[in-house]
Amino acid sequence: MEDIIRLGKEIFQVEISELQRLGNSLDENFKNVIEILLNTKGKVVVCGIGKSGLIGKKIAATLMSTGTSAVFLNAAEASHGDLGMINSEDIVLLISNSGTSSEVISILPSLKIIGCIVIALTGNLDSTLAKESHYKLYTGVTKEVCPLNIAPTSSTTALLLIGDAIAITLMKLKNFKSENFAVFHPGGALGRRLLTKIEDIMIPISNLPLITEETPIFKIIEKLAKTRVGAVLIVDSKNLSKLIGIITDGDLKRFLIKQDSFFSLKAKDMMTVNPKIVFSYEKAYDALQKMEIEEFQISFLPVLNEQFCLVGGLRIHDLLKIK
Repeated sequence: MEDIIRLGKEIFQVEISELQRLGNSLDENFKNVIEILLNTKGKVVVCGIGKSGLIGKKIAATLMSTGTSAVFLNAAEASHGDLGMINSEDIVLLISNSGTSSEVISILPSLKIIGCIVIALTGNLDSTLAKESHYKLYTGVTKEVCPLNIAPTSSTTALLLIGDAIAITLMKLKNFKSENFAVFHPGGALGRRLLTKIEDIMIPISNLPLITEETPIFKIIEKLAKTRVGAVLIVDSKNLSKLIGIITDGDLKRFLIKQDSFFSLKAKDMMTVNPKIVFSYEKAYDALQKMEIEEFQISFLPVLNEQFCLVGGLRIHDLLKIK
C-alpha cells in the first residue's frame, strides 16, 4: 500500500515541477497574447482535437464564464464546414502539443483567407503551427508523467493551466465582478444567490409584527410568539411605513435578565433606534454580507424602499433557502 501512495505522490511532484518550470518561462509572448485578446472585437475560437481538444473545450468554457466571448471548434469538423463560424474579427487559439497535428495544420490556409488572427498553443516552437501563426505560446513539458512518456498527461495539465492563466488574467483586466459572473450562471446556486433581489424573498409588511412605542411588554411577547419572525418592528402610530426601531428576541432576553421592572416596560424602553436595514432593490447576497459581518450576527433586517418607507422584513433563513 505504501508503494501505491508513493507512486501517487511522485506523479503529483512531477507534474507540479513541470508546471512551475512552465510558469517561470512566461515572457513577452504571454503579454502580447493577452493584449490581443483583450482588445478583440470578435470572439475567441478555441480549436483542437483529441486530448488537446478536450482541454480546449474547458478553456473555451472558462473564457465564456469569465467575460470573454468564446466557442470551441473541433479541428476535424472545422475542415468540413464548421470554419463558417469564424470571421475576420475573431481570434483563433489553435492547440497542438506537437504543432504538427494534421487536422489543425490543414485549416491554416483557410484561416489566412478568412483574415483572422491565429495564436498557437504548442509545445514545439519550431513546428509548422508555431511558424504559421501570428502569435505563439509555449505550453511544452520536458516529460510526460506517463512512464512510457507517450500518453498526454503533464502536457495536458500544462495546457489547462495556460488556459486558466489566459482566462483569469483577462477577467482581472476587464474588472469582471461577481455580479457579471452571476449573469452567465443564472441556473447555478451562486448565480441565484447573487441575482436574487431582497424584494423577491422578503416578508411583506402586511405579515410583519408591527407595534408602537407605547406597546406594553405583554403585547410584545404575544407578537413575537405568534409571528415567529424573531423581532418586532416599532413604527409611527400615524404612519405604519415609518420605522422607528426594532426589538429582537435577543433584546427581550437581555432585558428580562437585567431589569427588575421588566413587566412594566414598554416598546420605547427596549427598542434599538436606527437599526441596521437593507433596501428592497439590493441583492440577497448583499443582505447576507450585512448579517454575517456584524460583531453580533444579525438574523433579521427591516427592508425599506427607495423612499425609506418600511416595506418588509428579511430573515437569514430566507436567504439560506435560496435554491
